[in-house]
Amino acid sequence: MQIIPIKDLKNTSEISDMCHRTDEPIYITKNGYGDMVIMSMESFEQSRRKFKMYKDIEFSEKQIKEGKTKDARISLASMRERYGL
Repeated sequence: MQIIPIKDLKNTSEISDMCHRTDEPIYITKNGYGDMVIMSMESFEQSRRKFKMYKDIEFSEKQIKEGKTKDARISLASMRERYGL
């Protein structure tokens, strides 16, 4: 985990390089306290895809509890298409 003070954001090229060298976010502090998080676009998009998938799984679990189910083969094919798996 990388933590840097907000004043270091002046070095934009260096910060960009740091973001692209890791899949982890970089935490920015202001006056010694957490203030922001930055990451590469690739890492951000990957995180968004994971979040969407977890949200869909949570929704599916709710549907199962409510007895709203469908054939597993159809569901898996739909998920593969949606997430590019």
